[in-house]
Amino acid sequence: MAFGIGINTEVTDKGEIRGRQMEVAVGCWFTSKGNTIPQMVKWEDAEGFVHTIKSIKVLYKEQKNYAGVSTMEYMCEITEEEIIRQVKLIFFMEERKWCMVI
Repeated sequence: MAFGIGINTEVTDKGEIRGRQMEVAVGCWFTSKGNTIPQMVKWEDAEGFVHTIKSIKVLYKEQKNYAGVSTMEYMCEITEEEIIRQVKLIFFMEERKWCMVI
């Protein structure tokens, strides 16, 4: 037995993205079924030094909407200089750009 009359069909919105955002370049691997798996992240710091992280473990991914913008959010563990930390990699689908949230 189903409940509801179909009035709550709109996508839920998560509001604003919380945390420090950094624009990043992401190298991805695409599976034969079309799934995206981030493999590498690069960003430039304030001094102009380019950082590269190749040790990424995707914990989970989830499609979300932030302020009405459709995104795919990846919760990841990255290893940088022997330090492991969790970050979010967010892909903005319409704009085709990535950001990393620390």
